[in-house]
Amino acid sequence: MARRPAQRSPFGQRAATAAAAAAALGAIVLLSGPGGAGPEDAAGAAAAANRPAAAPAPVTIERRARRRARRLYWGAWIGEQFTGTQPPWDMRALARFERITGKRVSLLEFAAPFAECGLLDCNFYGFPAAEMTRIRRHGAIPFFSWSSQSIPGSVNQPNFQLRDVANGRYDGYIHGWARAAKRWGHPFFLRFDWEMNGDWFPWGAGVNGNRKRHYRRAWRHVHRIFGRAGARNVTWVWCPYVDPDHNYGLRPFWPGRRFVDWTCLDGYNWGPGNPANSRPWQSFGQLFRSSYRRVTRLARRKPMILGEIASSDYGGSKAGWIRNMLRKLPRRYRKIRGFVWFDANDRGANWEIEASRSSKRAFRRGISRRTYAPSRFRRIHRSPIRPPGRVRR
Repeated sequence: MARRPAQRSPFGQRAATAAAAAAALGAIVLLSGPGGAGPEDAAGAAAAANRPAAAPAPVTIERRARRRARRLYWGAWIGEQFTGTQPPWDMRALARFERITGKRVSLLEFAAPFAECGLLDCNFYGFPAAEMTRIRRHGAIPFFSWSSQSIPGSVNQPNFQLRDVANGRYDGYIHGWARAAKRWGHPFFLRFDWEMNGDWFPWGAGVNGNRKRHYRRAWRHVHRIFGRAGARNVTWVWCPYVDPDHNYGLRPFWPGRRFVDWTCLDGYNWGPGNPANSRPWQSFGQLFRSSYRRVTRLARRKPMILGEIASSDYGGSKAGWIRNMLRKLPRRYRKIRGFVWFDANDRGANWEIEASRSSKRAFRRGISRRTYAPSRFRRIHRSPIRPPGRVRR
């Protein structure tokens, strides 16, 4: 799989992470080419006002306590650094991560593409029921990132253009996957073709023959297939990449409120001197604030989750960045009701919480707050998944 351009976001390691995840999936069905129908069980505001702010209305102690009472899901996308295999294929890796954080996750993210293709045929990956079950038994909610691409590959994949998805080329496969999801029967988050506003994935606009309208059409088409299959246990997550400099539009990719359950943002603080991608140091607010406002204007009534987030320690204090993030999330970003930390090695970028003692300590202390929900969701049954309840006082 091709690497994402370094100046924009961390594709390098995540490509390997997704590829390893796909390789670990057990059920694969051999098709005679990507055009074949899948079998029945076919097996991923910077516009700050210049005018003075109006004086805030008085806030009572009762109202302030109520504002602080919202909870958030939290979790991680964990690499191979602990045991050589990612969770959920090796849940010992998750156990080691949780020993570091001192708290059990309420979300675990993993990923897979549509297929792995050779010169003559493609192996299409089926619904990962066993992996989903391991996560659920742990008491967490599966957060699955599914991509309409093949591996290995590059940004240019003429057999996996968004028009192919929208025009029905993969309907058999998608319908079989959706039926398998229905049979599994439990709620999970599905983040389909994320970071579509960039040009580093084969489903991005402006690459691989894709246009923005193709993304909307493909999303709605896949969503409708799941509806026809009766897969009502899916919670749909629409997830662009942060755009603090307004380089990429967001509205042209919006599928519409009927087709999205949760909104989402991905974002990384690279830092100057980072060997994977040297960029200016950005605080959590500098990185997310503008895009957060734009997305919440698009979907005022939708909860939001951060699908991938991490900071390096190049050019600043990673521990301080983590403390600031965990303190501000529940107070200043009211729509955000969950986040997933990208805890994997990315070409020396140092995303991992365990990369330093100070970052481990900062994360462990911050996540210990009751605001961040632990793994108590083994029996969750309602879809779409709702944000976690309020903190009990």
